[in-house]
Amino acid sequence: MRRNNDSLWKGITEEVFDDLLRFFFPKADTIIDFSRGFDFLDKELAVMYPEPDKASDTRFVDKLVKVYRLDGREEYLLVHVEIQGETKNKDRPLFAERMFRYFTRIFNKDQKPVTAIAIFTAGDGAKMPDQYEYDFLGTTLVYRYNTYRIIDPTDEELITSNNPFAQVVLAARVALLAGKLTDWELKDRKLLVARHLLGKKMYAKGKIDVILSFLRNYVVFEDPEINRKFDEDIDQLTGKQNTMGIIEILAEQRAEKALEQGLEQGREEGREEGREQARRAHEKSIKAFLDTTDFSAEKIASLLDVPVSFVEKVKDSLQYK
Repeated sequence: MRRNNDSLWKGITEEVFDDLLRFFFPKADTIIDFSRGFDFLDKELAVMYPEPDKASDTRFVDKLVKVYRLDGREEYLLVHVEIQGETKNKDRPLFAERMFRYFTRIFNKDQKPVTAIAIFTAGDGAKMPDQYEYDFLGTTLVYRYNTYRIIDPTDEELITSNNPFAQVVLAARVALLAGKLTDWELKDRKLLVARHLLGKKMYAKGKIDVILSFLRNYVVFEDPEINRKFDEDIDQLTGKQNTMGIIEILAEQRAEKALEQGLEQGREEGREEGREQARRAHEKSIKAFLDTTDFSAEKIASLLDVPVSFVEKVKDSLQYK
């Protein structure tokens, strides 16, 4: 069984972030102005990483998100997803300190209210702390943050929930059954989750598509026949309306954004410079697809409306095999 959970969690948290807020904060609609959307501050968070040079076996997905209150004020939300859950991991005792360092750096930089959510996706999430404590010579501090372990709710609670994020959690829980079920049994469990998801008629089609893609890609079997059979089953359930995976969706969005930025800059700088900027934008778009998908050169060329030879040239220059 193979996983590509980092990219999937990054994608799904953005795609269903409104549902995530309502899932963890039932009164969110009385506090947050959802009509103004959200600003994902990935670059800002990367600068504040507590220990950028320290090697770690644990993989994290961290999102810093600016939200707007109904009264117009700005607030920050730190959403932290712990991807890997090995109990032997030497970094686990430092998790609470890591959360505290993030809080202090975010608060000191912008003086904005901060709340944090730590989502534990491993089967042993119960071993993770929910607070950081400091005590030295009469000086004490306790920093508590929201925690959520995907092993806690029952399947029934998640299945009956009308919140799309509950279905994301249900999909992620399938991975915890690896080793307890055969791969074919695990495939059937994935299909059962898909049936429940597709039965949520109140969900927007776009939400169903991205969650279904999350489920499809979260656990990928080494045996291609099992993956093929699961895809066939999904085609039957959806009337053969194949959905684009989250990784592909994000790659296409990044490619389109890079192209738009390049073309706009080119228009501002003149015709000759514009052609050069457009070329560079196409190169960035091609790289986005190569980095995150297994699309062929022909498919990338078709999506970007460029010659296949140009895609191949970029691919060769980046030493993709």
